[in-house]
Amino acid sequence: MINADDVRRIALSLPETVEKEAWSMPTFRVAGKMFLTVPDDETSIAVRCPRHERTELIAAEPEKFWVPPHEASSAWVRVRLAALEDLQELRDIVEDSWRQAAPDRLLDAQAEA
Repeated sequence: MINADDVRRIALSLPETVEKEAWSMPTFRVAGKMFLTVPDDETSIAVRCPRHERTELIAAEPEKFWVPPHEASSAWVRVRLAALEDLQELRDIVEDSWRQAAPDRLLDAQAEA
């Protein structure tokens, strides 16, 4: 089963990612911009997601994606770890969120790798 240790390992494998505690939970940042949080119970993660894409994700897979009421106006979505198919799906989600926060110089370097 996918857990918070898997999330941490994948997040920290991305260029210039740092872990920083905020709001009593682990958050992950690139170039000072947060792209991932692991809420208290560690059964889900929150990642960056444009609101128009978020609506589609939730409609297509409501067992996997949702937004708590207090985050409704944000560009974030929650992901239930137990609903993910495998570590590759987790990696894809984390990397997509990282790309939304990473500066162009890192994106260019990642594309070349």
